[in-house]
Amino acid sequence: MNPRISLIGAPTDIGAGSRGSSMGPEALRVADIVPVLESHGLEVIDRGNLSGPTNPWLPPVDGYRHLAEVVAWNEAVHAAVHAELQLGRLPILLGGDHCLGIGSISAVARHCRETGKKLRVLWLDAHADFNTNTLTPSGNIHGMPVACLCGYGPQALIEIGGTVPAINPKVVRQIGIRSVDAGEKRLVHDADLEVFDMRYIDEMGMRHAMELALATIDAHTHLHVSFDVDFLDAAIAPGVGTTVQGGPTYREAQLCMEMIADTGRLASLDIMELNPALDVRNATAILAVDLVESLFGKSTLMRK
Repeated sequence: MNPRISLIGAPTDIGAGSRGSSMGPEALRVADIVPVLESHGLEVIDRGNLSGPTNPWLPPVDGYRHLAEVVAWNEAVHAAVHAELQLGRLPILLGGDHCLGIGSISAVARHCRETGKKLRVLWLDAHADFNTNTLTPSGNIHGMPVACLCGYGPQALIEIGGTVPAINPKVVRQIGIRSVDAGEKRLVHDADLEVFDMRYIDEMGMRHAMELALATIDAHTHLHVSFDVDFLDAAIAPGVGTTVQGGPTYREAQLCMEMIADTGRLASLDIMELNPALDVRNATAILAVDLVESLFGKSTLMRK
C-alpha cells in the first residue's frame, strides 16, 4: 500500500549559524516536490508552513543561541509531526535548519512508544550534531539535536517528547559524517553512537555501510530518515550553510536512498538545511527532490 504523505514546512533558521534555511521549504516546493511524488501514484497533501518566532540573531547565552525560540519551533514541529502519524500518514518535514530534528524525531519516538513499534533513525549528515552547550564552539543548536534527543541538553529541549531521553543512541545510524568537533568526538564515543563516517564509506563502500545501517529492520520497525542536505558533497550541493568537502557522490547518495526504499519501511522523513540563499539556480533543491524521489521508489529498472 502506498503511503499517504503530508508535507509540513518549518521555515526557520533559528538554530543555524547563517541565515537562509528559512527559505528551504519554498525552494523544495519550487523544485516540484509535490508533483514529483504524485507522479509515483502517491497521495500528497501540503499542510503549508508552521509558524514560530522570528530569528533575533543574538549571541549565545550559557552556550545556547536562541534557546527559547528553538524550543517554540520544536514544540510546533513535534505537534504537527505527531498529528500526521496519528492519522496514519507519512510526514515529510521541509526544513528549516537541523535543530528541528529534535521536534520531529521526538514525535516519531513518541508514536513508536504508543504503537509498540521499534524505531530506527538514519541520520544522513556531514556532522554528528552531538554537541552540548559546554562543547559547542558556536552555540548554534543545529549542532546539538542528536545529543538533545539522547538526553544531553537543556531541560526544555530534552523533554519535548514527554520521555527523557526521547531515544536511545542505539536506534541511530549516522551516515556520511566527516566533521566532528574535538569535544564532541569524546561524547559520540561515550554514547556509543553508531557512525559510518566517510572514511568507512571510502574503505567499505556505501552498499556495505547501508546494509549494516539497515540490518535487523523488520515489519515492526518505523524507519525515520533525517536528511541534512550537507550530507552530499559540496560540489553537487552548494546550497547549504555548512558545506564540508568530501561527501557522498551523486551515485553513492542514490544508492543510499534506493536501499532505504527497498526496505519498504520508510515511515517519516526530514529534509533539512537547504539554504537557497547559497544555492545556484535552485540546483541543490532539485537534487534533494531527485533523491527523495528515489526514497519513494524511483529506480532505473523495475526491481523485484
